[in-house]
Amino acid sequence: MIKRKKTKTVKVGNIGIGGENPVRIQSMTSTRTSNIDATEKQIQELLDAGCELIRISIPDLKSLNAFETIRKDFLDVPLIADIHFNHRLAILSMEKGADKIRINPGNINDKKKIDEIIEAAKQNKKPIRIGVNSGSLENDLIEKYGGVFPEALVESAIRWIDYFTSKGFYDIIISVKSSSVPHTIKAYTLLSEKTDFPLHVGVTEAGPFLPGTVKSSIAMGHLLYNGIGDTVRVSLSEDPVKEVEVAWEILKSLEIRYNGPMLISCPTCARTRVDLLRIVKEVERMIKKHSIPIKVAVMGCEVNGPGEARDADIGVAAEPGYGIIFKKGKVIKKVKEDQIVSEIEKEIIKMEEENDHS
Repeated sequence: MIKRKKTKTVKVGNIGIGGENPVRIQSMTSTRTSNIDATEKQIQELLDAGCELIRISIPDLKSLNAFETIRKDFLDVPLIADIHFNHRLAILSMEKGADKIRINPGNINDKKKIDEIIEAAKQNKKPIRIGVNSGSLENDLIEKYGGVFPEALVESAIRWIDYFTSKGFYDIIISVKSSSVPHTIKAYTLLSEKTDFPLHVGVTEAGPFLPGTVKSSIAMGHLLYNGIGDTVRVSLSEDPVKEVEVAWEILKSLEIRYNGPMLISCPTCARTRVDLLRIVKEVERMIKKHSIPIKVAVMGCEVNGPGEARDADIGVAAEPGYGIIFKKGKVIKKVKEDQIVSEIEKEIIKMEEENDHS
């Protein structure tokens, strides 16, 4: 079992981040915030996918006014206002009900304005994520380290932590994102050694679905496996629902958190004599309706299942015209091929009922 590094707890709305709380999943709307209907539709889609905190960009007053309406329509959802450059929008977002604001202090570049944000956060009892990345890194640190390197990102983060805490403000979450996987891993590893504030982990500008998923999985997987990270956001040039789905798969693969069954399946080979990819897709769709944290295996022959997949809670070894259903490596029944998915679901339902009664 992975042991997380101990961090402080910061409340964002009704959600705790850090401390003994689970690793939280968040994403960000990609609609124009001023388009209330589209934004609210996307928020609901994110919630349905298992997103726990939702960040919304507030680039102007029109967006701020829309945010006020959205806030009223989603009272129980932790909403985060994403602010760049304009400190007044940061202050007004808190007054309009944002549960947290995210700022890059380097983008504001005026200590007096940052002081006003801190004071407003104190008065409204709202936390702040201090975001540090290549676009907001201070020039003196770029010169000191000869570019945007992990050590520079970390020094900037510590500089801002010290500044905020010197003003008596401690409801802080930190991020030091990079688009480079090695830089991301090194920056967060260094930062985790220097602070116990909760860490928001992610690879910024990760890219389209496939490369972005790979980058995020490598960086976040490495960090989470080593106990680093209290909340995650997978950043993809894609429907944000995909970000949430990838985040859950990362957590499930590390056996940190589950939002439903984990699917394992063989890659197929010459031994496979059925349309296994079709069966896998059908099982994948089916298990999304269930929340029990179990492992489901779909295998294409007797070699992989129930042999190699003997640790699966429920699985099938598919053969031409039929499937061998097994639990924890033990064969329990043989069914027709067109009954494979429904029979697996029956067993999942049984396990859910047993779990409810235990």
